[in-house]
Amino acid sequence: MPEKQVARVIGNLEDFEHNLPGYLNSAYPVAVLLDYDGTLAPIAANPANTKMPVELEAILHKIAKHPKVFLAVISGRGLKDVQKQVNIDGITYAGNHGLEIEYPDGSRHDYELPTEIQKNYTDMVRELKEKVERNGAWVEDKKVSLTYHYRDTPVALKDQQKQLALEICKKFGFCANQAHEAIEAKPPVNWNKGEAALYILKQKFGEDWSQQVSVVFAGDDTTDEDAMRVLRGLGRSFRISADAQIQTYADFRLPNQAVMTDLLKWIANVYVS
Repeated sequence: MPEKQVARVIGNLEDFEHNLPGYLNSAYPVAVLLDYDGTLAPIAANPANTKMPVELEAILHKIAKHPKVFLAVISGRGLKDVQKQVNIDGITYAGNHGLEIEYPDGSRHDYELPTEIQKNYTDMVRELKEKVERNGAWVEDKKVSLTYHYRDTPVALKDQQKQLALEICKKFGFCANQAHEAIEAKPPVNWNKGEAALYILKQKFGEDWSQQVSVVFAGDDTTDEDAMRVLRGLGRSFRISADAQIQTYADFRLPNQAVMTDLLKWIANVYVS
């Protein structure tokens, strides 16, 4: 079991090339697995307002078309929502932290939640809406997981509302994770972004995927750590965080979301240029 560490920082394109010489090879395929919010797009106060930077989006479209690049976006958003945000055909999408996966040919893998957990979810959403959807805070219902957003709640009220929301999530048996000015509640099942990443890689490249493909993963949140943990030693992962001392399973830290453009340039320089 790997342990968290303070990861080496990468701040620009030259740093990628200096720290990872030869990791990517144009003769060898690469699987690029990416989070969306805070990774491909800067965090926005309202999730509906996020947008990928123009240069990053152009490079992403370019590498997605390359036959040796396999691209998957693994997000906490609902599947249709993240597909609409990224809007690239021919790639794999995973929504709800990997509980729903859709492949380029339209086939799907949906993690089937037990009936009792489905009922608890419905009851949890109702209670959260009744008790803590106020003072600018709101519940994003994604049908199998939810996000409680409190970014716009007055500072004096945030802690109290957040604490009550956490208690409600836990009362119904859901796993509550801290996100950016939000709480993400996931069902109590052994499935997360890490399990989803492994499943996607095995489906595409076989059980011996680690011998068949180089893997790059990037994310900015605690839920992304599940993927960073299972990929340690098998791929290269990058945690986006301004905290120089953050403990992470990632191999490297990117100090801000803007460095993601350089990460994609690093890939493009090998496969597209």
